[in-house]
Amino acid sequence: MTMLTTLTAAAAPLLQPNDPAGTPGDVPNRGTTDVPTGGSGQSAHVAWSLGEWIGYSALVAISVLLTLVALSTLWWMLHAWRSRSTLRATSFSQTPRPAAHRFTLLVPGRHEEEVMGQTLDMLATQDHPDFEIIAIVGEDDPGTDRVVREAAARHPGLIRVVVDDTLPKNKPKAMNLALQYATGDIVGVFDAEDEVYPRLLSLVDSRFQETGADVVQGGVQLMNFKSSWWSLRNVLEYYFWFRSRLHFHAESKFIPLGGNTVFVTKERLDWSDGWDAHCLAEDCELGVRLSADNAKVVVAYSPEAVTREETPPTFASLLKQRTRWNQGFLQVLEKGEWKKLPTFKQRFFARYLLTMPFIQAATGLLIPLSVIMIAFVKVPTGIALISFIPLAPTLMLLAVEIAGLGEFGRLYKEKVRVRDYVKLVLGLVPYQVFLAAAAVRAVIRHARKQNGWEKTEHTGQHRGAGQPEVQGFPSAVTEPEPALVGATAGGDR
Repeated sequence: MTMLTTLTAAAAPLLQPNDPAGTPGDVPNRGTTDVPTGGSGQSAHVAWSLGEWIGYSALVAISVLLTLVALSTLWWMLHAWRSRSTLRATSFSQTPRPAAHRFTLLVPGRHEEEVMGQTLDMLATQDHPDFEIIAIVGEDDPGTDRVVREAAARHPGLIRVVVDDTLPKNKPKAMNLALQYATGDIVGVFDAEDEVYPRLLSLVDSRFQETGADVVQGGVQLMNFKSSWWSLRNVLEYYFWFRSRLHFHAESKFIPLGGNTVFVTKERLDWSDGWDAHCLAEDCELGVRLSADNAKVVVAYSPEAVTREETPPTFASLLKQRTRWNQGFLQVLEKGEWKKLPTFKQRFFARYLLTMPFIQAATGLLIPLSVIMIAFVKVPTGIALISFIPLAPTLMLLAVEIAGLGEFGRLYKEKVRVRDYVKLVLGLVPYQVFLAAAAVRAVIRHARKQNGWEKTEHTGQHRGAGQPEVQGFPSAVTEPEPALVGATAGGDR
């Protein structure tokens, strides 16, 4: 009997109701039929209000968009590192063929007296046996005119000066004018501040012969990553764009060309009537038209052969530059040449790529907004979990950028400090806000039809104080052993 009493007592509820009447609703976690009308832990079957439906749906849509953009960006950034063999295939040939083409090199300059003389001297040292240089200056720019004429006097028969008297002035107009005087069967474009590898033309000539290309796009690399927090991110953008992303675009047969170190056959430029003089992204526009006509575009990147440049010297200059690019992408999208691409896949990719700056800007602003909503707004558990999904590819992007910064420092013999990695991490959100601001500014200017060319000034920050005016780039590693390969694709496949 005592044992039976003991078992009965043991079977009694562990939690007793506080209400003497034994109201089951007061028993914690048991017996209640009351369900919260909102907030974390809400049952899926409970009806939401219209505002909750809109808010939760928007959060899910934002999360999906952020995830897709981050994943596509990550794939493009890592395209060249799928395997060591893939990476090697993106480089110039180590044993170039003998010269078979004549080159015309266009170098437009406006108020570039501080840097353009050195650039022309460096171009004049190319080891290729057959090329000419055409320097283009405005009639209202006596400083640059003096510098380029002095350079022409130092290299008689090699450098010609063309005076641009068109109004209003912009880069594509200047190049179209100089194109009338070009005698080469391949035309290359360089900027006034460029440092160019002395053997570049020989490598490019060989690439044309090896591939039968209509266009060869070489690498461009910003160098002064220590100048500011945003120059660090700008340098990495260029590194991944020319090192990997452009190779993916070329394989997809839709590519926005770079603004310099790009070489196009004279035949193709005559077919296209040169560059679109009304477009603020004339390089992208030319690439779109050539892609639509099934031109063969080859991208080649060797660290020792990249053209070295500098980031814009001020934050305001960077904003103007990015605004111009974004506005140019809008113009190309609106012009509609991409609609002539032969396949639906190419057209879809073109639309996505041309709107990418604005998608990235929007999603960049949505990242902090999502974090705020997650931290301060009560949402159902399932919605909250979905909202965390974009964090994974975002952190992967940041990890790849960190690895890329280390790779950049190793390839170009630049010491990357701990503070640089800290600036890279802390600058993630501010730089996304900056990209959003540039995109919004581009939309406003485009809507107002403000299509004036906002020039980016150059001060030569990428040039060492004691560096000779003309030399090769021995500091770059000729045969890179990429650290990113094993970390991303699992090595050779």
